[in-house]
Amino acid sequence: MLNQSLEVSVRNARPADAGEIAQVFRDSWRLAYTGILPSLHLERETIRRDATWWRRAIAAERNLLVALHGDTIAGYATCGRARGGGRDGGEIYELYLTPVYQGLGIGEHLFEACRATLDGLDLERLIVWALEGNDRARAFYIRCGGRPTRRSCVRFGKVLSTRIAFEW
Repeated sequence: MLNQSLEVSVRNARPADAGEIAQVFRDSWRLAYTGILPSLHLERETIRRDATWWRRAIAAERNLLVALHGDTIAGYATCGRARGGGRDGGEIYELYLTPVYQGLGIGEHLFEACRATLDGLDLERLIVWALEGNDRARAFYIRCGGRPTRRSCVRFGKVLSTRIAFEW
């Protein structure tokens, strides 16, 4: 549920945000995926997606949104047309929050901003994928009204993991 008393704004990411987004990515991935993903893959990915990587992503990605608590980036999300599925589907590719901001309603602000962005593209359906072991993400998408509809496997290094699709 949205926390109306918390001052949160959502806007498009700017190149100057790259360092903070990289930190959100590192912290949230370490919390979400330690014990789920192979340690080596987790560390490589958090190193690879540094501020330089995020500056390039911001320049290339129109739908990279940041949630701000005051002047601090609390989280980010990326969204667009669904990968590998019909022309009328949208997808939230990533939605992550700095651990200290989880559970305060900021994720819902980002989720709703993504939905509004996708509605603006006339996309009728929405899909989000979450790893089976990421209980926080799965609970979040269910609270947002998502229905788990299917499973598939995704490879991280030499490890196969199950991911779950949530649809609206």
